[in-house]
Amino acid sequence: MPLDAITFDLDDTLWHNGPVMAHAEPTHYQWLAEQIDAHRGADATPLAEAFPLEAYQSIRASLMARFPLSRGDHSWIRERAMRELLTEHGLSSDEAAQWAAAGFEQFMALRHEVALYPEVVPMFDAWARRYRLGIITNGNVDVRRLSLDHHFDVIILAGEMHASKPDPRPFLSAVAQLGTQPYRALHVGDNWEEDVMAAQRLGMHAVWIDAKDEGERELPPRVHRVTHVRELPEVVARLDEQTR
Repeated sequence: MPLDAITFDLDDTLWHNGPVMAHAEPTHYQWLAEQIDAHRGADATPLAEAFPLEAYQSIRASLMARFPLSRGDHSWIRERAMRELLTEHGLSSDEAAQWAAAGFEQFMALRHEVALYPEVVPMFDAWARRYRLGIITNGNVDVRRLSLDHHFDVIILAGEMHASKPDPRPFLSAVAQLGTQPYRALHVGDNWEEDVMAAQRLGMHAVWIDAKDEGERELPPRVHRVTHVRELPEVVARLDEQTR
């Protein structure tokens, strides 16, 4: 039977995410440090001096170890890390919570400054008339901020489910909500284990976006390799022919 559903990863599948995070990570923390320093006054130790960016990152790593079920919930980890850091810096619990929320919103604004590959929107415009479409991501991008949500029937943030990919649960949830069966669904992603093998083990078809050009390898059944999302329509058309 032909395909009737396609699910997608986001980061490094629909856009190049490295530059986005390289900008967002230091920029939002610099913003937070400037706000806190102004709030506490000139006599207080600057936040970046007491807690450089590396300290903030270390607190996030510690939280992931302390709360393993929440390690994939990047939004919770980031905001909780800022709260703990600011409390240790001398702010009250209420102040720390307020400024952590503001710092997280600053990060999220920067996090969504993505440049979609130019082929993405026309591809979705065409496929929305033919397939049911979904998102399965370990990240915390809010697709509604990208004006893409109208293309998708299902959006799953796996980390918030406490079931980050390659856990099968987000895939099974997507397939069920899309009203299909794994063998009639295709998942597209850049991560070999989290996207490709996780979907393939459930009986789904999978397309590996080999964005890093790791090279040809022996592919298991139902797995296809491309180097860019622009190659997807040809693969999908071929799969539709093969599965009729």
